[in-house]
Amino acid sequence: MNIGALKQRYIQIVFIGAAVALVAQAAYLQLINETYRQRAERTTVEKLTVYPPRGLVYDRKGRLIVNNEAMFDLMVIYNQVDFDNINVEKFCRLVGIDEAGFKSRLDKDFKSGRFSRSVPFVFEKKLSIEQYARLQECLYEFSGFFVQPRNIRGYPYNAGAHVLGYINEVDPRDIERFKNKETGISKYESGDYIGAAGLESQYEDDLKGKKGYSLLLKNNLGRIVGKYAGGNFDSTAVPGRDLISSIDIDLQQYGEFLMQNKTGSVVAIEPRTGQVLCMLSAPYYNPNRLAMTQERGKIFSELLNDTLKPFFDRTVMAKYPPGSIFKTVVSLVGMQEGTLNPNRGMSCGGGYFYAGRLYKCHGHGRIGNVVDALAYSCNTYYFNEFRNEIDKFGFYNSDKGLDMFVDYCRQMGLGVKLGIDYPNESGGNVPTTAYYDKIYPKILGGWRSPTIMSVGIGQGELQLTTLQMANLAACIANGGYWYTPHLAKEFKDGPIPKKYVERHDVNIDKQWFKLVQEGMAECVNRGTARIAQVPGIQVCGKTGTSQNPHGKDHSVFYAFAPKENPKIAIAVYVENAGWGASYAAPIAGLMIEKYLNDTIATARLPVQDRMVRADLIGRGNADKIQAQAPKKPEAPETPTDMPDRSPALGANTGEGQRRR
Repeated sequence: MNIGALKQRYIQIVFIGAAVALVAQAAYLQLINETYRQRAERTTVEKLTVYPPRGLVYDRKGRLIVNNEAMFDLMVIYNQVDFDNINVEKFCRLVGIDEAGFKSRLDKDFKSGRFSRSVPFVFEKKLSIEQYARLQECLYEFSGFFVQPRNIRGYPYNAGAHVLGYINEVDPRDIERFKNKETGISKYESGDYIGAAGLESQYEDDLKGKKGYSLLLKNNLGRIVGKYAGGNFDSTAVPGRDLISSIDIDLQQYGEFLMQNKTGSVVAIEPRTGQVLCMLSAPYYNPNRLAMTQERGKIFSELLNDTLKPFFDRTVMAKYPPGSIFKTVVSLVGMQEGTLNPNRGMSCGGGYFYAGRLYKCHGHGRIGNVVDALAYSCNTYYFNEFRNEIDKFGFYNSDKGLDMFVDYCRQMGLGVKLGIDYPNESGGNVPTTAYYDKIYPKILGGWRSPTIMSVGIGQGELQLTTLQMANLAACIANGGYWYTPHLAKEFKDGPIPKKYVERHDVNIDKQWFKLVQEGMAECVNRGTARIAQVPGIQVCGKTGTSQNPHGKDHSVFYAFAPKENPKIAIAVYVENAGWGASYAAPIAGLMIEKYLNDTIATARLPVQDRMVRADLIGRGNADKIQAQAPKKPEAPETPTDMPDRSPALGANTGEGQRRR
């Protein structure tokens, strides 16, 4: 090898060595030195969140009841703002803020790590379409600012505020609550929305979808010049699943129309499936008031501080004494256990006498059988029968009798959570032996059947939710079985969980259910619930008047219809409204008629008008109400706190003490 070739070889080796050293250093900086790599990416790439459209919600007939409407957040990257040349006055005029607001929105605690000068954060939330249009024309003048589109919820029918729920922006507690314990990463980050009530909360994981991300390339001046790596590293947002609910929005609207200016709740169920047709808590509010707008905070505060507590959902949270509708349960248990002969008659002379005390009833004269007892709601009959059931194993073995009775109640879904796909469900209270042993300790004499006999007419310590009452009506309609009530009929891309199609059977012979069905039919035909009659349809129902020691009694009614092949079971509870036939029964009858016939007969319009005009909370506008329900009625913005539980046995309990 000559000297020239040797020199050339050495030069090649030097160049190759230098190149290897440079590549190794670059690899170290880009691949090994994570801190440097992240710093480099932050200065060249912007990660933009792409929010998915939230799943839509439809009613059982396919009508859209929760949609998505466009909204815009104004974002800013602090270190890209040209503070020397920005026209602050013009910018503030376009956004609708003052200069002090401009400065405060940019004044972030960057040292805490919550905000970064090079990472976008929200400057102004929820721009209206008008604000967005004004700003978009001039946005190029304000470096560092850009608009990020979002979706907010809209409610075309202005109904179903409680059952549909609403969404909120997550707060630090939400972020922490959904943090994975192993990875420390939360499902949510600042700026995300989350279902906060109703179906929005229950089906949050299905409705929210999956966020996507877009990586945008910036030049050395920090301006966006295109997609990073041609978009190869972008992830697509996955839309939320569309939910078909079991709600009939026409029935929901009509129920709210009838229940305006009243306090209480209505639940309607399709007996053969357990699907909830209507679920309303009154008073209520227009769900569109809680859309994610700039006025939302103020409106939310007003509703939260309203003395009538419109956020309190009485369908599943309020626990009420059911009153005389519970006599159907006493009848079923008694006939099954042999303590009640269905053909047994009894004379009602105005009350039930025990230990020198009269527990009043209306005085029905001769009650021929159990059908008559249900039709006329005789307290005397059911005080006597409930004691027979509790004393089945002897007067001093009341605990065994009560345990037996409670077991039947549990089978019918009373005193336990039913498992509805809806948050905040209460189990109510069917008092047990252990419960009474605490109230009446054995050392002080304990308790016996006379102590608790007010439970036999649906009073005392007994408490049920309106949902449980409606489910009981569905169970009786089916002749002894029920399905877990549920609000999801199906998802557009798949079925609901199997647990909602599993049948729950009650260990009571069907023949006894048929007798109770007959008693409920006669209650509507010739008894206390004649106001609930629907032309051409056999309604089976039972009135109740629940005692309220703090004011006027509560009006209660539950029913199913038609008698053969029932299509709807319903429970109506109107607080401080008096007898069961005063408000609850006519409201239920009208809703049954609306659901089955899709209209109200002309002869029944005066009943409808009386229900609508009734203002039981003192905030109504009855003079402005027309006789015919509008297609999309606006809901009033009011409810009240539930009353305290009625006391145990008293001298004037139950609806049988007066004419209904």
